[in-house]
Amino acid sequence: MSGGVTQHQVGAEDAGQRLDRWLRKTYPALPQSLFQRLLRSGQIRLDGKRAKAATPLQLGQILRLPPQLTAADAEAAPPRGEQETPEAKAALESLRAGLLYEDRYVLALNKPVGLAVQGGSGQRISIDRLAAGLVPPGAAAPRLVHRLDRDTSGVLLLAKTAAAARHLAESFKGRSARKLYWALVQGVPRRRAGRIDRALAKQGQQGQERMQADPEGQAAETLYATAATAGAKASLLVLAPLTGRTHQIRAHLAAIGHPILGDFKYGATKQAGEAGLLLHAAELAVPHPEDETTLRIAAPAPAAFLAACQSFGFETKSAELAVAQLEARGA
Repeated sequence: MSGGVTQHQVGAEDAGQRLDRWLRKTYPALPQSLFQRLLRSGQIRLDGKRAKAATPLQLGQILRLPPQLTAADAEAAPPRGEQETPEAKAALESLRAGLLYEDRYVLALNKPVGLAVQGGSGQRISIDRLAAGLVPPGAAAPRLVHRLDRDTSGVLLLAKTAAAARHLAESFKGRSARKLYWALVQGVPRRRAGRIDRALAKQGQQGQERMQADPEGQAAETLYATAATAGAKASLLVLAPLTGRTHQIRAHLAAIGHPILGDFKYGATKQAGEAGLLLHAAELAVPHPEDETTLRIAAPAPAAFLAACQSFGFETKSAELAVAQLEARGA
């Protein structure tokens, strides 16, 4: 793109997407607040008219993109050769080593702890910026279709085509994507298995926001089952989020008084989480974008998570057995 106003004609791979989602996909390093500001001021236009974030794109429409987007994108983009820094090379090798599954439509990784999924202000190394290195030179970079927190490990799915990205995004938006997490938490839930049904809303000052239970917030549901306990000190839980709110599992566990070990943002005590956030995305099942058959991918837990389990005398096989309780509840 040049530094002035640019125009983009909506093609077949863009048609049907919401405008805000297209912007996030096209400019992954830029904040949502910038898109909102440019839409409100009418600087992003669709067929010459003001557009709203939720407007669906239609084949052949012309998007007007202002120079602010181009300039901000250029500033946020990694400098030439950044992929060759020692840190970037190490991160890319870690992703390659964690490849769980690949075909011509999708690619699944076992995301390591500490690596951001999406780049942002001050975040120079992230999976979306390294994704092009996971495919042969000249191939389109795989696209993110869902997110994991920086300090959460486990299954991360990327799409290798625009059509696959749309299909998978719809799966995550609805309830056809089945996600299972393991978490080590403080204390022992009173009920061995249950449903956490608490609406969530973002609260707090900028830079210190966190999701909290709020009757006026967005609906959020999480199923859980207790796999193992260590007296009254800690538990190993298996969880299935039925909705996809930001920090949903972390906020829900904090709301019932059992924050994840190491999750100081959501109330874990300093004595309880020396190994970092002990949350692992253990399994993901989605309809495959080619033929709707179930694609099921499991990710082994990282060494720090396993060591923490061992310190409490927990066996991860107990987590696998607890999955049956969730399935009985409709996970």
